[in-house]
Parts: sequence; structure tokens; C-alpha cells
Amino acid sequence: MLKVRPIDDKDMELIKAAEDVIEKNYRYGRHHIGAAVRTTSGTIYSAVHLEANVGRIAVCGEAMALGKSISEGEHEFDTIVAVAHPHPDEDIENCWVVAPCGMCRELISDYGKEVDVILSYRGELVKCNVMELLPEKYGSELK
Repeated sequence: MLKVRPIDDKDMELIKAAEDVIEKNYRYGRHHIGAAVRTTSGTIYSAVHLEANVGRIAVCGEAMALGKSISEGEHEFDTIVAVAHPHPDEDIENCWVVAPCGMCRELISDYGKEVDVILSYRGELVKCNVMELLPEKYGSELK
């Protein structure tokens, strides 16, 4: 069973940052996921995903937020979240938190095995360590 913890006000602020970035930059067929990462210094970086005509080359919002943070010199991460924007005719209040895809779970854990991920689990928003989402992670430390 997944070991989850309740979210707090700082986590709600992180979710709001992800909602804000996708609300501001939503483009149907281009950008529908917003993500935000909080560094260990407390700074929040947010970004949208980049959709591509060839889906395999799309870049997830979590990767964009991590890259933005790293580009600004922040390399230590605390918590990350992604939200999906509703359909074009729906209000932003219908935004929902989404769990990271498998590739993002790998990427997040590559940059910090202690990073928490906010997700919806059994009908409520919670957080857990990224390694909870990636048991038996492949890595160079394995022999």
C-alpha cells in the first residue's frame, strides 16, 4: 500500500502555482498540463508541458518545471505537482491534480530520491515520496 501524507498550506500554494501557469498559458492542443516544483530553498518554479504532433517528443510539465528551476541555479527539490486544465469550455476551477507519468517518475527520482509528489489517491489530495511511485527503480547503483 502507498505510504501517503496529508498536504498542507505550502502544498496548496504549489498546486495554485501549477493552476495559475496553465490558466495563463492554456492552448487547446498545445498546453493542457501545468506543473510546479518547490525547491528546498522554498522557491516555486512553474511551467506548462509542450505538446507535439508526434506524441513521443512531447515534454511533460514536470520536466519543464525541473528544467526551469535548474536553469535558474536551483538543483535541490522538495515537492512537485502537475494539474490538468479542463476542456476549453470548462472553468479553471475544474482543474485536477494528475499523477506523474512513468517517465516523469524516473526523471523526478533521478534529480532527487527524497522529492515528494502531490497526487490524488483514493479521492483525496495527498503527497508521497517519489520512490513510493517507482519501486525497484533502475539505476547505475544496482549491480
